Amino acid sequence: MWMIKRHLESVAAVAANSPLSEGQLRWWICTATSNGLDAADAVVRVGRRIYIDIDRFNDWIEQQNQGDPLPARTLERPAGRAGRAA
Repeated sequence: MWMIKRHLESVAAVAANSPLSEGQLRWWICTATSNGLDAADAVVRVGRRIYIDIDRFNDWIEQQNQGDPLPARTLERPAGRAGRAA
């Protein structure tokens, strides 16, 4: 008997059952090579259809919270701007 061994869900189904928006999920999928989602093997492509492996995706989400925090952005103005009041 043939059986799927992974818990796969469509992008729309994941968005409907989580606090994440479909747009956010699709952005993460589009940038999967640079954000580590491909390395986590959490995205499954079958033809034009895209599925998310729920277990691996949850592991990837947890890894995002364990990394080093990004440096805080500063809102300082660049030095040397003539003609503007300080």
